[in-house]
Amino acid sequence: MPALLIVIGLIALLVIFGIVLYNGLVRKRNTVDNAWSQIDVQLKRRIDLIPNLVETVKGYATHEKETLDAVIQARNSAMAAPANPAAQAQADNMLTGALRQVFALSEAYPDLKANQNFLALQEELTATEGRVAYARQFYNDSVLGYNNALQTFPTLIFAKMMSFTPREYFEAEPGAREVPKVQF
Repeated sequence: MPALLIVIGLIALLVIFGIVLYNGLVRKRNTVDNAWSQIDVQLKRRIDLIPNLVETVKGYATHEKETLDAVIQARNSAMAAPANPAAQAQADNMLTGALRQVFALSEAYPDLKANQNFLALQEELTATEGRVAYARQFYNDSVLGYNNALQTFPTLIFAKMMSFTPREYFEAEPGAREVPKVQF
């Protein structure tokens, strides 16, 4: 009789241990999904600001059609990009490059640089860029925690049995790792 109670107790402990591991993995996976949603929200916010920025710039820089077309094309690519970190990162990098060109235009057009709508949009986009950067960092931190949980013992065994799969990081653009050359 005591041996049967010990066996039942061990089985109960294993079941509880399995439940705790499973719930922990689900929480981490949901944190990663939530973090990805936050990136998506901020990227959509930035995409929504771009038409207003383009319209403001059009009035001042009418012969800069190529730059404005590049921004619109990058925005459309970002909107159509598949919802995975690699594709979103690539589209985001194209959009960031196009926006840099628009902000560089403001240096050539003093009236544009002084325009209140342009300044407000530029400030809003800058704030959104900060939010995007924070959301990316939070997402990557969440992916790190989740992937670490999948790759450490004893969760590793349980995660494979329950078909949990690692997630990919939101990677920076390749040029972001290069040191810029400054010449005077």
